[in-house]
Amino acid sequence: MTNAPVNAGHERTDERTIAPPKAGPAVTATPQTWTGRWVADRAGIALTGSERLPELVGLALRSGNPKRAHLLVSTVLGKHVPQRPSVVHSAGLELGRRVRDLLGAEAAGRAVVLGYAETATGLGHSVADGLDAPYLHSTRRPVPGLDPVGGFEEEHSHATSHLLLPADPGLLAGDGPLVLVDDEFSTGRTVLNTIRDLHARHPRGHYVVVALVDLRSAADRRRLDEAAAELGVRLDLVATASGGVELPEDVVARAERLIAEAAPAAAPPAGEPPAAGPAPLDRVELDWPAGLPDGGRHGFTARDRARLDAALPRLAGQLAEALPAGARRVLVLGFEELMYAPLRLADALAERLGGDRVRFSTTTRSPVLAVDDPGYAIRTRLAFPAHDDPRDGGSSERYAYNVAPGSDPARRFDAVVLVVDDVADTPALHEGEHALLGQLRRVTDRVVLAVLPSHRPVPVVPAPLAAPSSLSAPGSSELPAPLYGPAFSSYPAEEVAWLLKDLSGVALEAPTEEREEAVQNGGAHYAESLPVEYQPSPEYQELFHQALRGSAGRIALAVGTVAETLLRERGPGLVLASLARAGTPVGILVRRWLAFAHGLSVPHYAVSIVRGRGIDPVALRYLAAHHRARDVVFVDGWTGKGAITRELADALAGTGFDPDLAVLADPGRCVRTYGTRDDFLIPSACLNSTVSGLVSRTVLRAGLIGPDDFHGAKHYAELAGNDVSALFLDAVAARFGEVRAAAVEGADRLAADPHREPDRAGWAAVERISAEYGIDNVNLVKPGVGETTRVLLRRVPWRILARRGAGADLDHVRLLAAQRGVEVEEVDGLPYTCVGLIHPRYSRGATGGDGRAVADGGTVTETTGRES
Repeated sequence: MTNAPVNAGHERTDERTIAPPKAGPAVTATPQTWTGRWVADRAGIALTGSERLPELVGLALRSGNPKRAHLLVSTVLGKHVPQRPSVVHSAGLELGRRVRDLLGAEAAGRAVVLGYAETATGLGHSVADGLDAPYLHSTRRPVPGLDPVGGFEEEHSHATSHLLLPADPGLLAGDGPLVLVDDEFSTGRTVLNTIRDLHARHPRGHYVVVALVDLRSAADRRRLDEAAAELGVRLDLVATASGGVELPEDVVARAERLIAEAAPAAAPPAGEPPAAGPAPLDRVELDWPAGLPDGGRHGFTARDRARLDAALPRLAGQLAEALPAGARRVLVLGFEELMYAPLRLADALAERLGGDRVRFSTTTRSPVLAVDDPGYAIRTRLAFPAHDDPRDGGSSERYAYNVAPGSDPARRFDAVVLVVDDVADTPALHEGEHALLGQLRRVTDRVVLAVLPSHRPVPVVPAPLAAPSSLSAPGSSELPAPLYGPAFSSYPAEEVAWLLKDLSGVALEAPTEEREEAVQNGGAHYAESLPVEYQPSPEYQELFHQALRGSAGRIALAVGTVAETLLRERGPGLVLASLARAGTPVGILVRRWLAFAHGLSVPHYAVSIVRGRGIDPVALRYLAAHHRARDVVFVDGWTGKGAITRELADALAGTGFDPDLAVLADPGRCVRTYGTRDDFLIPSACLNSTVSGLVSRTVLRAGLIGPDDFHGAKHYAELAGNDVSALFLDAVAARFGEVRAAAVEGADRLAADPHREPDRAGWAAVERISAEYGIDNVNLVKPGVGETTRVLLRRVPWRILARRGAGADLDHVRLLAAQRGVEVEEVDGLPYTCVGLIHPRYSRGATGGDGRAVADGGTVTETTGRES
């Protein structure tokens, strides 16, 4: 760590220089005409500095802000001046790459980027793209239930208070470089306020300040240098251009006089509506990836970036289909802090349409004088009521600049695509004389409205919602903390909180035959050890991918049916508790559906349940201490004969928790909340930890798990190269849009089904099969595709019963059976697609159906979940 402060400013002879490329795409793709002459001539305000400064900024006069008379209007920021989206994105990308060069690969890999609301949210996102770092931006929108982890004041702004609301407070807790991004670096007070606040909470040794333009005075530079020395940190500056602002002493009085004089003519007619009346308004339902944040308000990771990149071509196609065929000039208009997602959509749309047809800008809170003069940066202004239910004390009026053509018909847009989040899709957006949509319909020929689901995060450490119930025993006030990815599991922290103890460093694995003999002889419980995590063969892995391709839509429909049913019957305050580990991907999918279809962000935990031992009592105490018991919904993948549903009901008796288990498939007719009662393959049953976040089956063993510990599990980080957990989730979630209507219909049918209540027909079938095959322990009969798969993967199979004529759903079962040397017997009248029979009198040497040993070759392994 270097304690001496270092200010790395572009084109400063008295400071260390971080030189940008001489012809970077951020500013040379579209040469700009200087638009500051009007202000310079009348108010005496002038810019001095590098040659590139006029390419980047113009000048305008603020209205309603006594703290600062002038406004620097960026030509490459995409806020006040419509610009090519590729130019806007490139401006930030180039700065991010320069920061990466400054830091070096190792430090860059630990960096976090923080952007400033509202103007620099998109710029900060783009810098994070260039640096390939996680991103967070400040916000002026509070979120109920989410406590700020920091805040600061922007002293010159008309709306000063900034909040930091990461879903994961640990995002800002590391010791890597913190990169702070703003559009301009004028005095340094905002940055200094930020650094002091965050350094007091989480000290670090290196800060990097990034801006399009650095306009600090010598006194401002000294102030920041002194602060860096006081804190004992290194502070670097990266900017595209530098210079200064020359202001006359009476600048505020001059500006006020100019504004008063210009006011009668400052708002020219926005434009005449088309002859046929207001332009048509079309609403496009974008297939936004479920669970993908719409921006960096609560954090945006590299995985989020990859998901957005993959979805953009499809989303751009949906926008293109909504545009009129002859549109030659299209504006994609974002919304205040929501800059990045509309920017990327605009860029993808421009690529799809080809040519020079698309521009990008966003609405803003900043009141600025509009003057329809070629020498002024803000030619036209649309003022409209705030439509996002502001609660932060800001102005109730919002603005869109340079959207209306004013006196120049060539500036008219043929179509405007307005992109907002669902919080802003309110009556105030649509209704009233001055509503934004109404005004846009008067200045263009077509308006397209695209509404994104606002990301509603679940805090990584949720705040208590109710007093602990009777489950909180005396002396147990200190509950263990949940585990989160990526430290534990490959799932992002916001997807699931694991109420488990990390046993990753403990040797728990034993050979399958050794475990089976110990379990059947009563020498050990199955939850006291783990099967060895071998890797599946390439042939078997391909079967998984085939199964996923063939069943993703069917699974999505089941997820939607369950989610819609839970929302109707339990309300929007529900809390998901999936049964680790088979239920965990299902819980994540249900959570994603609620975000996709309803904009809800619900808490999701993974808890352990063990046959014969019950559900984890410490996990129940944790849930009771943080949530109302009646809001908790237990989730799993499928039912077999119903052993786990009975275990759950017994464990929850008298606790206040609802024992009704929600599953995707209920062939055993054991529950009342399900997506289907068909016995079909859920591909997550095909694999082991590599489809379940790299987490093992849960473990309960004396000496490892104490009375105040969660049940345990291992994180197999070494298997990351074969991890398909995210692939499985994304493949299913990608089908949500096409099955949404059918899922609502499915929930309707389930609500009206007179046969919805469980009759446990599966248990009766298991008892019949046990008698027929001479098996005196029903726990050795595993009905259903999922349970049969697990018999072949982690137990010692005896034989497989398959319904006669069963098709591709059993391809993987037939392959596994052949590898294990096990007979597949086709039978008539089977209520399940298949049933797996564990060897009823096992000892080592009696593995196959004929009692002879069969080596598995180390090609398959145990799979998800717990014994059921």
